[in-house]
Amino acid sequence: MLSAIRKCFDMVKKHYNRPLSLATVPAEDPLVYEMICQADTIGVFQIESRAQMSMLPRLKPRTWYDLVIEVAIVRPGPIQGGMVHPYLRRRCGEEPVTYPNDKIKAVLGKTLGVPIFQEQAMKLAVVAAGFTPGEADQLRRAMGAWRKSGIIDKFHAKLTQGMLDNGYTSEFAEQLFNQIRGFGEYGFPESHSASFALLVYASCWLKYHYPAVFAACVINSQPMGFYAPAQLISDARQHGVDVLQADVNASEWDCTLEMRDGWAIRLGWRMVKGLSETIANQLVACRNKGRFTSYDEFIRRTQFSSAVLALLSDADAFRSLTESRRTAFWKSLPAQEESIFETEAPEPKAPLPVMTPQQQVIADYRTTGLSLRQHPMAFIRGDLSKRRVLCAEQLKTAEPDRRCQVAGLVLMRQRPSTAKGITFVTLEDETGPMNLIVRVDVWERFHRVARQATAMLVTGTLQSKDGIIHVLADRIEDLTELLAEVGNRSRDFR
Repeated sequence: MLSAIRKCFDMVKKHYNRPLSLATVPAEDPLVYEMICQADTIGVFQIESRAQMSMLPRLKPRTWYDLVIEVAIVRPGPIQGGMVHPYLRRRCGEEPVTYPNDKIKAVLGKTLGVPIFQEQAMKLAVVAAGFTPGEADQLRRAMGAWRKSGIIDKFHAKLTQGMLDNGYTSEFAEQLFNQIRGFGEYGFPESHSASFALLVYASCWLKYHYPAVFAACVINSQPMGFYAPAQLISDARQHGVDVLQADVNASEWDCTLEMRDGWAIRLGWRMVKGLSETIANQLVACRNKGRFTSYDEFIRRTQFSSAVLALLSDADAFRSLTESRRTAFWKSLPAQEESIFETEAPEPKAPLPVMTPQQQVIADYRTTGLSLRQHPMAFIRGDLSKRRVLCAEQLKTAEPDRRCQVAGLVLMRQRPSTAKGITFVTLEDETGPMNLIVRVDVWERFHRVARQATAMLVTGTLQSKDGIIHVLADRIEDLTELLAEVGNRSRDFR
């Protein structure tokens, strides 16, 4: 992500004449924190996952150190150690913040009495259990060997007995040991979390103040993160950014900015499936000698093969030359041999049929993985509405705990190790993303569809709390056949 942030700084300087660095990004911007609290963090380093986005409206970060905690708390260690809910309750004032003594307060004061960082676990071993610095370092190494199950348990007797000897209750000793043991399932050092939080804040600041720059640079840094370019582009457009199709008279390899009413994103050739960077650079070098004025001139000047011309045509890259996608593609095909009968009159050319809006969208997805026209789900919305299927926008105002149906393309599937077999699925329709919770029994009952479908119709119960909306699925239907030509591919993390 650091590379993407640096690209953002370079683009801001180029187009806005504003020099920026990590050291000069304005600190503690309340508008940026408001965006974070709303989980408006698609594409943002460290806090764009389903788990992090569900935590943000609950933790409500308002300072940089809140981000330090946010980055660290959504980890297997704090989750397995039972530290998340106590911290949230104390932060929200639902539970009193207490400490057995000032020594413990000195270690846990910044985290409301709950150990969240590895350094705190080591300090607790020293001040509460009487560990020497060397023994605390052995504990640190045991926590670092989080993949080797059971290593941390070797410290149980010494930790608990040491706390009992120092006057702590057995309940406190066992609770603290269980929290420390949680770090054996991967806990975060505070120093790492602090450096990550700096990148988180800088990313969010850029996303809020320069959304076109941020989206373009994250796409140019792909592959990275949870979201494909299609979702990054969709999110940018929802934030008021205009996005322009890849075009032979404007695009470079990377996505760039182009002035319209404001700065718009011009899609780069990296978005066109199958087009090499070498060919793209040849095209740009040729265009730098003068804009292309016609399709025939483009062919003559670039000397590209029929295969390259077909690829560009299918991607609708000749729009500035007024060539329709289908006409350009037809012209890209190798010339047919002349008839051997000289007296045979040539057949009149029949006009090519105009592509339907759905055919255009399908071609967009096939060639670039997204469409700036319509979302594929829009074409079946009429049938879905007849079945009372809700769109993502309608979920925001729907009554919680009601039965509902939703449908969309599958963006991603996630099954975290801490989720006890639950799979989190994200769908997308023409109005935005939707989050599903799929329990183990439902996943197994609809295993083939749940695992392989590229589009789903899901029935379940709507859950809404703190602005985070989920559908607890109990039935899954496959819509892949209806949208098979789109060729959508989900990003799955297991």
